[in-house]
Amino acid sequence: MANVPQTYAAQVKIPATYMRGGTSKGVFFNLTDLPKSAQTAGAARDALLLRVIGSPDPYGKQTDGMGGATSSTSKTVIISKSEKADHDVDYLFGQVSIDRPFVDWSGNCGNLTAAVGSFAINSGLVDANRLPENGVATVRIWQANISKTIIAHVPITNGAVQETGNFELDGVTFPAAEVPVEFIDPSADEGASMFPTGNLVDDLEVPGVGTFKATMINAGIPTIFLNAEDLGYKGTELQEAVNGDDKALAMFETIRAYGAVRMGLIQHIDEAVQRQHTPKVAFVAPSQDYVSSSGKAIAASEIDLHVRALSMGKLHHAMMGTAAVAIGTAAAIPGTLVNLAAGGVERNSVCFGHPSGTLRVGAEASEKDGEWSVTKAVMSRSARILMEGWVRVPGDAF
Repeated sequence: MANVPQTYAAQVKIPATYMRGGTSKGVFFNLTDLPKSAQTAGAARDALLLRVIGSPDPYGKQTDGMGGATSSTSKTVIISKSEKADHDVDYLFGQVSIDRPFVDWSGNCGNLTAAVGSFAINSGLVDANRLPENGVATVRIWQANISKTIIAHVPITNGAVQETGNFELDGVTFPAAEVPVEFIDPSADEGASMFPTGNLVDDLEVPGVGTFKATMINAGIPTIFLNAEDLGYKGTELQEAVNGDDKALAMFETIRAYGAVRMGLIQHIDEAVQRQHTPKVAFVAPSQDYVSSSGKAIAASEIDLHVRALSMGKLHHAMMGTAAVAIGTAAAIPGTLVNLAAGGVERNSVCFGHPSGTLRVGAEASEKDGEWSVTKAVMSRSARILMEGWVRVPGDAF
């Protein structure tokens, strides 16, 4: 008897755009282009995005997907016409785990935020009467993960998004058009404290590791700031100094888990494994001369402090946009570890060194009745479409 050939589900193709935003890359979707089962949150959507990116991959390469095997390139974005008044689009961000079968929806990606405005305009999601023929389009974004407003200022030339330009961003090889991004009221939700513990600096006890001075802040993204010196670092480290040290990575993940509990983000440290995107862990140090990953020499006089941050268990090659918001906010508040590392003076902007170079971020913070709040944080990024068309996945993958 002849063997009956086994049949497999055919691939389906889904309209998608592959974009760089800031120092990250991700696959962007218009919500209405997704298969029906993936247009609402749930297992089907997560399974689809995992297969698009190529996760989980025990090899850690994401070879069979669109991911680039780093936290900066294992990202997905879903954009839709906004349901919120005075907003143009709703922006939902999914951080896809590389080696585990889950998508983390707990936070925003500040870098990819810079690409949301241009994607929205190119997709016809922004009303034409709000777009100048030449000038700057103000795109009002509702960040659905964290329920916050973000304003992207997108340059327009002859009625189209201007992507090329001379704006240079450390961590990105080629120049592009500048896209200023404003994060409006980026601190914790109304009624919640920007500092979940009630303190600007805490003693964070981490069993088996030690006790560390820590500033735990919820602005942009929940972040735990530590002093580099307390961890045995100078603060000028590049990726290989941390990412090649399994013991150090385990230490940072343990610190992150106990910090997440202290911040009220999780109830028990065991839950941290299912919440990899937040909180972030970063360490700070006073300004000093160093050489960036591109070989560029940066003098201490060019920056106010050093910051190194981890994302998805690895030291980031530059700086996450949302973490930059946390840095700018903490720097504007006297007494935080970030402010102290930057000299302990009052400021409304800060320039910090990261592995790829420098970044400036501004923030407007104020205190009332002992509670700190931040009106907005501002930074400039850039964005560019890398490829557009369809992404294909097996039809039985979701």
